[in-house]
Amino acid sequence: MMAGITVVAALGLGAAACGSSPAASSSASGHVTISVDCAPPASSAQQHKEWNEDVATFEKENPSITIDSIYENPCEVPASFTAMLGAGTEPNVFYTYFTDKDQVLDAGQAADITPYVNTKTVPMLDDIVPSAMASVTAGKTIYGLPTSNYTQGLVINRQLFTEAGLNPNDPPTTWAAVEKDAAAITKLGNGIYGYGDYSAGNNGGWHFSSELDAMGGHMINPAGTAASFDTPEGAAILQALHTMRFVDHSMSPTQQLEWGALQKQMAAGKLGMYIAAPDDIYNVIVPQDGGNINDYGMGPIPTATGTPAGSLSGGNDYMFAKRDTPAQIEAGIKWLVFESLTPGQGVYFNFARQKADGFPVGFPEPQLFTGSTEAQYDKLLDASATINPSYYSTFANSRETPMGEPVDAQAVYKTLDPVMLSVLTNPNPNISQLLATATSQVNQILANSG
Repeated sequence: MMAGITVVAALGLGAAACGSSPAASSSASGHVTISVDCAPPASSAQQHKEWNEDVATFEKENPSITIDSIYENPCEVPASFTAMLGAGTEPNVFYTYFTDKDQVLDAGQAADITPYVNTKTVPMLDDIVPSAMASVTAGKTIYGLPTSNYTQGLVINRQLFTEAGLNPNDPPTTWAAVEKDAAAITKLGNGIYGYGDYSAGNNGGWHFSSELDAMGGHMINPAGTAASFDTPEGAAILQALHTMRFVDHSMSPTQQLEWGALQKQMAAGKLGMYIAAPDDIYNVIVPQDGGNINDYGMGPIPTATGTPAGSLSGGNDYMFAKRDTPAQIEAGIKWLVFESLTPGQGVYFNFARQKADGFPVGFPEPQLFTGSTEAQYDKLLDASATINPSYYSTFANSRETPMGEPVDAQAVYKTLDPVMLSVLTNPNPNISQLLATATSQVNQILANSG
């Protein structure tokens, strides 16, 4: 339900780290210092305050451990992440997307933490959803711990829906209905557009993947050996976007957008709809970009029929640097359990504190947990909920099936960025040729990685 500060959902992109060097060490005296990135920066005032409160509490309870916080948001830029791995300068405990595992392992920068992970050190281990644990596991070797999990839906601006004479309690569920509603919202004028999407920073391909999953398609075949998006479903998505951009003019002429741009437009009341996970609202649009929490709602990802076959799912985790000492690994695990994996505590799961601090609580999002941990999580969440659940009911009730991310996801997403950009900037794109070319390129990526 609650995700890390940047999902790419979230897949959040961009980083300008502040704070001390990632280098850290354990001393002969038994004291250990660990550097941890993706700490909420001062620009996210409430989460920054809460993170620092948690660090103080944790260090008081564990006087032999010092947390060296690296404040940044968004937490990862693909190029910078690659450079960091190449130089071996990652923090002791470093944030990654689920899709980064192969890149980190290929770079040889991940520590094997298997001997340190068990139900004593990670009490909720057996209740973490298997797909999330798979993101940090290769064979039987564990390299990290997941901290968030998500599916995506259609975020809507309820205020703009109302102003356009639309029913905000009935978000569109088909591409045809999205087109109709987007046109109505765009007629409001004043720089308002009905729909937005990405086409840069790997985000265009990421959204295309999720939209394709909802239509019942798949980016890669089940064997992971060939692209499978050059289909009627893939073409239908691109045609729907092109129609809104060049026929209805319900998408902005400013394109080549990356993560963060649509959130700002939504917060400013200039965008009616876009695809995202719920945490875009509670982690970005409201606290960072100044949006009004009551202005937003969600429905499922649009499809041809109105019933999504699934949704791309993913999330974030923390892995451990290859150079970490055993003491640093043990300290890092203890910190992650404290801050990111225990219902009722931490910057994301201390719902009572979030409510007291005026942060909205209760957004629907796929669980990171099952079993008794899930039950505890839900009980605490419900006790502190502050949002109107009806605003998100069509998204929650769609129960989208998590589809995971494709093989070599970031490379695949990057290959589809130009396809998305073309349909959003070229009045006469050859959609068939675009899909065929991207298919050839992805097949080459898969062949090289195999």
